[in-house]
Amino acid sequence: MKTSIIVQNLKCGGCAKTITNKISEISGITAINVDVENSVVSFSSDNTNSAIAVKNKLKSIGYPSIDDENTFKSKAKSFVSCATGKIS
Repeated sequence: MKTSIIVQNLKCGGCAKTITNKISEISGITAINVDVENSVVSFSSDNTNSAIAVKNKLKSIGYPSIDDENTFKSKAKSFVSCATGKIS
């Protein structure tokens, strides 16, 4: 099942690298693509629960979907995630 999620706070390649690394840790997720220009994270999953896990993981690292609230805490987490992606 191919899924795309529009996320908030996605700014650069560092963000994309962190998102790719974290999502790839979820069982059943393949073909991850992060489109920085359009703030879209696309992936294939073997079931609906895996797709929900991706959405929750994105939110936990500071990249909530467009339909979730973008709190100050989310913005701060995305800043840290971005920096981590740039360093690694």
